[in-house]
Amino acid sequence: MELVAGVDSSTQSTKVELRARDSGQLTARASAPHAHVRWDPPVSEQDPRNWWEALAECFAQFTEADRARVVAISVAGQQHGLVLVGDDGEVLRPAKLWNDTTSAAQARDLVARHSPEQWAQRCGSVPLASFTIAKLAWVLEHEPEMASRIARIMLPHDWLTWRLSGAHVTDRGDASGTGWFDADANEMAPDLLGLVVDDPAGWLSRLPRILGPDEAAGTLTPEAAATLGLGDATLVGPGTGDNMGAALGLGLKPGDTVISLGTSGTAYSVSRTPTSDPSGAVAGFADATGAFLPLVCTLNATRVTDTVARWLGVDAAGLADLALAADDGPGTPTLVPYFDGERTPDLPDATGLFAGLRNDTTREQLALAAHDGVLCGLFDGLDALRSAGVSTGGRLHLIGGGARSAAYRVRAAALHGEAIIVPDEDETVALGAAVQAAAVSAGRSPAEVAADWTLGQGATVEPPIGVDGREVRARYAELRKELLTVQQLTGI
Repeated sequence: MELVAGVDSSTQSTKVELRARDSGQLTARASAPHAHVRWDPPVSEQDPRNWWEALAECFAQFTEADRARVVAISVAGQQHGLVLVGDDGEVLRPAKLWNDTTSAAQARDLVARHSPEQWAQRCGSVPLASFTIAKLAWVLEHEPEMASRIARIMLPHDWLTWRLSGAHVTDRGDASGTGWFDADANEMAPDLLGLVVDDPAGWLSRLPRILGPDEAAGTLTPEAAATLGLGDATLVGPGTGDNMGAALGLGLKPGDTVISLGTSGTAYSVSRTPTSDPSGAVAGFADATGAFLPLVCTLNATRVTDTVARWLGVDAAGLADLALAADDGPGTPTLVPYFDGERTPDLPDATGLFAGLRNDTTREQLALAAHDGVLCGLFDGLDALRSAGVSTGGRLHLIGGGARSAAYRVRAAALHGEAIIVPDEDETVALGAAVQAAAVSAGRSPAEVAADWTLGQGATVEPPIGVDGREVRARYAELRKELLTVQQLTGI
């Protein structure tokens, strides 16, 4: 039985799944942490070599017999990160990650020079500090000596694909989060790149070539094959961004929606047509099949509940138990969880805000407010998708590490007011990458492979009786409005 390898290279770790090429059946799974993450808001940087070391560590956990059966590999990676490589193939500086917001000023300048309406029309999104184009602008402004040394510009998944195959390539899904790619026209946009460099035509050669959804980057280099213990003939897929990988791993259809609870939070749907939202709330990304993936991202998700758990002296499971035991009444406090600033809304310097605290507020109520605060921000994201004309009438899937939490599951159903689906497969990003690897190996489209594999099945979680999610969201909306007013008045 031939196997394919799907790789999820996230902020904190790498996960790899080996699956049967024809059926998608899981054969083996491995994970390894990323070392030496510099996370000191607004700075978030990492040496890309840590990703390669973690990938090698994952493959070392597989048996020799399983590695011998792998015929294709593909990588889904964290979006937006900026990797700069010199002529000698060495990384020039630590990669700026998606949650690095040092480039907030550069993002504001880009929007001032090219209106929100123009940005949304040209590349589907209004750039924020997280976008790659703003990060490149920051580097060129603060480290100008770097400009002449840059030979290749990559996203995290591009860099791993390059290490695997030697090909400097990307896919339209991940490229659509850079700020210099036109997803509708399916091509790089030198006019947008020209907002941060003097010679955009010359800099185009430093950008990766865009591969189609079923187009191989090549085969493994001898060095990569030896490092991972795979055969030289192993095909390397085009790869994609992590959200695009998850959508592929869920087998999403237009109208289906997702709330993903990881280090960051995302709310998204698949669409057959591009989305253009000049408010900047919805990013008009492409997906990994040739369609589109309108998405809203929040910086603050499970890290918020991890932090509140630490304050209360419990772990994540203990915090979930406290939340589920809370008295969900009018006296429950409310949290707007902008602990590390926020991306949606665009408040890179904001902080979190608790309201409604009283002398009789309980630990249980604080735990409940933490979970609800994270979820309310993401349900606002689903509202923004609808406002941008995206169809959201299908099933709602809850995925990511936070989806393992009983409290997040129950409260998501409560706030939604309808049943939600928690997929059986909890590593949907790696699964989506495996779908792509299978497509490349079999000469089929990713959508065809996804249709053959049983994807998106899971447990149905019904809303709890007696909980009015509308009231919880109304309290959150009022507090968020107050915070935004203070932000506007003080500039803080």
